[in-house]
Amino acid sequence: MTHKILYIGFKYEYGNKNDGTGLNYEAWFKGFQGLGYETQGVFFDEPATDSLHDQIVSKAEQIRPDMIFFILQKSQVDVETLQVLKEKGFRTVGFFGDDQWRFDDWTYQYAPHFSACITTDRFSVDKYKQVGQANIIYSQWASLESSVKYEDVAYKYDVSFVGGMSPYRKWFVTCLQKRGIQVECFGGGWDNGRVSYEQMEDIFATSKINLNISNSTHFDVRFLLSTLKGMALALRSLLKGTGKNSSQMKARNFEIPVQGGFQLTDYVLTIEEYFNIGKEIICYNDLDEAEKAIQYYLRNEELREQVKQSGIKRARAEHTFPCRIIHFMKELDKVL
Repeated sequence: MTHKILYIGFKYEYGNKNDGTGLNYEAWFKGFQGLGYETQGVFFDEPATDSLHDQIVSKAEQIRPDMIFFILQKSQVDVETLQVLKEKGFRTVGFFGDDQWRFDDWTYQYAPHFSACITTDRFSVDKYKQVGQANIIYSQWASLESSVKYEDVAYKYDVSFVGGMSPYRKWFVTCLQKRGIQVECFGGGWDNGRVSYEQMEDIFATSKINLNISNSTHFDVRFLLSTLKGMALALRSLLKGTGKNSSQMKARNFEIPVQGGFQLTDYVLTIEEYFNIGKEIICYNDLDEAEKAIQYYLRNEELREQVKQSGIKRARAEHTFPCRIIHFMKELDKVL
């Protein structure tokens, strides 16, 4: 039974203190604490005189945790550090949230050196076993909890999108606008700029339709012909066979309904494991389907509200970070 956890990861969003504490810190570090685990951390973005290796090993020897939980986003930690921890008898767990496009050229290097791993990609489970990691658990992203009320909302926006601008997202939104659909966009690169988590929560709750647009490489010929940058990204992805070339489940899929919003999202494999498509969320496959769905659900308000409320109830009951932690901690107790 795990009671004491040493957390290794970033504390601030993208390692920048000015951007406030990061989602991973709020989700996992505070999530463990909220569930009663004694949790301490070594953070990549907090200055220290010792090397990261020495900090981790020293802290582990000092507090003797039942588990050391890693959230790596790049190669912040050396494999040698994991080996030293293993030799000293510590149980290490790595959480990997981008295996859809990072396993084959990054994750596989680390996977065998953890006591156990957690992946958000069902289709990478067998890959872990092939590289020698038998203790692999399939889990998923989620949302921070929310108590926002969603009945009788005073809507501010017909359609909104929250997320950083990318060539494909810009093209997608521009096309919708040319077709008469105004999309209010928030995030890095857009006119409205970045928003806080609290502001994001308000946007989700006060938008009739919250649009979710993939940030992976896209091969819609209309997009490719519209921008040289988009063409270059697609060609590079095809030639190298690597890169962010497939959509994936992300925290946003859960944040929108947990925080009180109706979600229209690009379809991603396995999303049906978490939501009843058509009853709790609505999915589209391309620009044309997105346009049809937006027009339809703006007209049919009663149906839209039914879908929204069903999605909120499901997400708040099953798809918050505490729910995820409770699930994978039970699974980890079976294998560690």
